[in-house]
Amino acid sequence: MDKMRMESVDLTQKNIEKIYELFPSVVTEKRGEDGKIKKAINFELLRQLLSSEAIEGDEAYEFTWVGKKEAVAEAGRPIRKTLRPSKEESKNWDLTENLYIEGDNLEVLKLLQESYLGKVKMIYIDPPYNTGKDFVYKDSFNQSKGDYEQNLGVIDEEGNRLFQNTETNGRFHSDWCSMIYPRMVLSRNLLKDDGVIFISIDDNEVDNMIKICDEVFGESNFVTNLIWQKKTGASDAKGIATITEYILVYSKSESQIKKIFTKNRESYDLNRYKYEDELKEKRGPYYIDNLDRGGLQYSDSLNYGIECPDGTITYPNGRTEYKNEGWIWKWSKDKVEWARKTGFIEFRRSNTKESGWSVCYKNYLQVDNEDNAIERSAPHKNIITDVLNANAAKAMKDIFSINLFNYSKPFELIKRLISYVNCEDEIILDFFSGSATTAHAVMKLNAEDYGNRKFIMVQLPEVVDEKSEANKAGFNNICEIGKERIRRAGEKIIDENKGAGGVGDLDFGFRVFKLDDSNMKDVYYSADQMTQDLLEQLESNIKENRTDLDLLYGSLLEWGLPLSLPYSSEAIGGATIHVVNDGDLIACFDSAISEEVVQEIANRRPLRVVFRDDSFENTPAKINVEEIFKLLAPNTRVKVI
Repeated sequence: MDKMRMESVDLTQKNIEKIYELFPSVVTEKRGEDGKIKKAINFELLRQLLSSEAIEGDEAYEFTWVGKKEAVAEAGRPIRKTLRPSKEESKNWDLTENLYIEGDNLEVLKLLQESYLGKVKMIYIDPPYNTGKDFVYKDSFNQSKGDYEQNLGVIDEEGNRLFQNTETNGRFHSDWCSMIYPRMVLSRNLLKDDGVIFISIDDNEVDNMIKICDEVFGESNFVTNLIWQKKTGASDAKGIATITEYILVYSKSESQIKKIFTKNRESYDLNRYKYEDELKEKRGPYYIDNLDRGGLQYSDSLNYGIECPDGTITYPNGRTEYKNEGWIWKWSKDKVEWARKTGFIEFRRSNTKESGWSVCYKNYLQVDNEDNAIERSAPHKNIITDVLNANAAKAMKDIFSINLFNYSKPFELIKRLISYVNCEDEIILDFFSGSATTAHAVMKLNAEDYGNRKFIMVQLPEVVDEKSEANKAGFNNICEIGKERIRRAGEKIIDENKGAGGVGDLDFGFRVFKLDDSNMKDVYYSADQMTQDLLEQLESNIKENRTDLDLLYGSLLEWGLPLSLPYSSEAIGGATIHVVNDGDLIACFDSAISEEVVQEIANRRPLRVVFRDDSFENTPAKINVEEIFKLLAPNTRVKVI
């Protein structure tokens, strides 16, 4: 019976496995720091296999900084952490598909690698801008007291991973790049093939952010740099007022670009469609355009005569006879005949044409010129000028009566970005969620178009300033503000839409999870260093303060199952079993599980089953469980923790 790892996936080993599929001869073995044999790459041999492509020597075009190698390695380094559910802080726990996760986003992203691999449609993040006053994530705990003081004292006794990145720091930009790089790598893994990421940034790091995204996502997956006008002026500007910020947009796969984005349905000028005919009900109003044109590529087959209502034959440019002067009709003879019969051609008298006639065609609002029903639209533009940053403070005051958060984006801006993406029934992730503006935007847009978008918010529980309005209002950290905002915003949206059918049935809840150390005792991971006598004295390898729900959701993470799946608990034969999504997984964490319970679980033929390692008295009991499943549920995978 296999044991669960109880740690995040080792992405380095996963990458080695991918290389093995292409070049099996370059994969070898070596002994790791823990003394265990692991797969490794023979880079010299790999260079030989790619000799025509490999870059030799010291000079190469590349983007690098002090600490980049460590940042690259950090993205693939596994951790022994877990996400513990907090039902008491959640809203509508049993039915919601939304998640709010408290913890360092680097570690949370690592834990989500299997459960949400390729499942997220859209990511929006608003990371620290590195203005010289920002607090950015510091991904190394190993600091001396001197380093602690040098970094302005923001790694506290609880291990908060923040430090102030001031311009006096010699690695000002390097530290920021090292912070953001592994998070970009991990977030890309979570995107669907037709997924997209939006990144808010300003002048301080936009160049580095583009270089990092070009490396992680690929230059060909750059979509656009959205320009957002956040204010109308700046009285304290030095010379020229900067009133804009950037929103970088990258796709996961260039080949999927047409599936990602919606169209701007309000891009056309409705006033242009000012004519009507007897086909208005089907085709809508129309405007006219000349059927002839000149100066473009000439084709003799498009230079022919058309009979006008009075019998006159007119050629392109209103001529009365054939001439090659570069003018042609836009449509072929056959299409013109079809258009005359179906009402797409309109003849108009002209005093400037030799023939006395202008031949025009109708552009209808609701059909194309083949009479196919269409919805007029155009691509969204890369500039947003009608949503100001002042809206953010107003939204917070509407919810809390005071502005509790100084640096949030307007939810209208995030709602606009979400509306650019085909994501009506998809997952939207924000792992720098701040005051949960993205969650607010998701709920608001769902209420407007009855979508079923789900959100995942991730935020470090940063302590608020003691002198802040948030602290005075009773909030200790940013996560408390974010969760309360989601609760109140949801209630406000429901109240604003009273009488609108179906809005009350939308998902305004969220499940809360908190990053914590592994559910397993430390000794569990160093058992090879323990004596047999000491091992026999251990009653359990699971920490005493961990509940069945802690173990259940730790198992979901390892199995790669979403944390939003429905589950139920029931009593069987004196034991409690937990059933996830009608049999995707069944777990029982009781001690001394009877054969009756094991048989009942096996008879249900779930896809996966998890027990505690100490649920069975001895090895023969474990073997008996394996035999029961081989007989009753041979396709069920069984593991223990």
